[in-house]
Amino acid sequence: MMRKSDVAFWSFVVLSAMAAGTTAMNLAKSSPASASNSELYKQLDLFGEVFERVRTDYVDKPEDSALVESAINGMLTSLDPHSSYMNAKSFRDMQVQTRGEFGGLGIEVTMENGLVKVVSPIDDTPAAKAGVLSGDLITALDGDQVQGLTLEQAVDKMRGQVNSPIILSILRKGKDAPFDIKVTRDVIKINPVKASAEDDVALIRMTAFNEQTTDALKKGVADMKKKIGPKLRGYILDLRNNPGGLLDQAISVSDAFLEKGAIVITRGRNDEETQRANAKPGDITDGAKVIVLVNGGSASASEIVAGALQDHKRAEIVGTRSFGKGSVQTIIPLGSNGALRLTTARYYTPANRSIQAKGIEPDLRVEEDVPADIKAMEKPRGEASLRGHLKNAGENAAQDSGSSAYVPEDKTKDRQLIFALNRLRGIEQAKTDTAAPAAGDPAKAGAGETVVPN
Repeated sequence: MMRKSDVAFWSFVVLSAMAAGTTAMNLAKSSPASASNSELYKQLDLFGEVFERVRTDYVDKPEDSALVESAINGMLTSLDPHSSYMNAKSFRDMQVQTRGEFGGLGIEVTMENGLVKVVSPIDDTPAAKAGVLSGDLITALDGDQVQGLTLEQAVDKMRGQVNSPIILSILRKGKDAPFDIKVTRDVIKINPVKASAEDDVALIRMTAFNEQTTDALKKGVADMKKKIGPKLRGYILDLRNNPGGLLDQAISVSDAFLEKGAIVITRGRNDEETQRANAKPGDITDGAKVIVLVNGGSASASEIVAGALQDHKRAEIVGTRSFGKGSVQTIIPLGSNGALRLTTARYYTPANRSIQAKGIEPDLRVEEDVPADIKAMEKPRGEASLRGHLKNAGENAAQDSGSSAYVPEDKTKDRQLIFALNRLRGIEQAKTDTAAPAAGDPAKAGAGETVVPN
């Protein structure tokens, strides 16, 4: 993690550059370490000169703050695809996402023909209680037309202080004209876990790793135990298209299924930065069978969970190769100036596998039947296909470029889910060729078979 002195130094350099193009090097030379950093100071002097030339000679007067922000972003994005600068607003938005709660209305929305379309009101939220329905088109917010706003701008207007009201102008199918609905904002909690009973199997769908995830998982498992009862055959943890999130939540979710042993190891630039997270006794499923579903959209924290349960043989991994994001980002607040998202470590599974640009290879590989029109448009993407990604030993871009992220909306056509359900119920299913073992794991964790559900 960057030291406070480092942050202060770079802030000093930028301020110096803004004051005058050639002062950065001269002022920095007062540092005792200047002799060993003379080349660095020359480069900083170059930056200051270019910055000042742009400020004074560009055809239109540029905004200083925008120039500095762009320069910072350019520096960070040149490192890897996941390091970036967040201005104050972006940082606040990120905090809202990771907290999983905010002051708002409780609706999932999209844009359609310039209007905000309600995809679904979230149960037991202000919008649902006020009568907002799926398919409603929002034409105005507090009398201000939505037309011309971006989706982000519209969402910003709908969010706000708890107990503050907003008037939604609604255009609904079957109604001749728009009508108004008054909604009072409340605390909205984004539930990252949805649990459902598939007869004798508990399906746990996990969409993100925010601050609510582990508690929501425990509640979902408890609800399923009560609902399904003694006939419960096992659990399906569906991590497909889960992009990840908080590292501590990935650790606690893994811990929920494990009694002991390592969960994940993180290694930074220096050996002393190596950290190891271990499981504590206690399995919320009481040792029941677990199958984890992954695909090309399963990344980061999802891969930590899948890798930990796979290495400990606590769960079978079913689906297709995961995304392959095996790096850790640290958020470094910069006061009122936002925050820095910086890649500070790689993570390794308990069997010492780095999945960076490789992904988790499932134990049982099951391909979805992707419709022809979607297959023509969909290009499987993984970490290895991202420009500037961190390299991994033995990386093969042709083989490690991810897999399909398609999941059918209709459960009766979801081959991966159907396979997992049949597997837990002991129904025999056809098996074909054997897949290659996962690289670098002497226990061959991740070696799998390609299977075809009946």
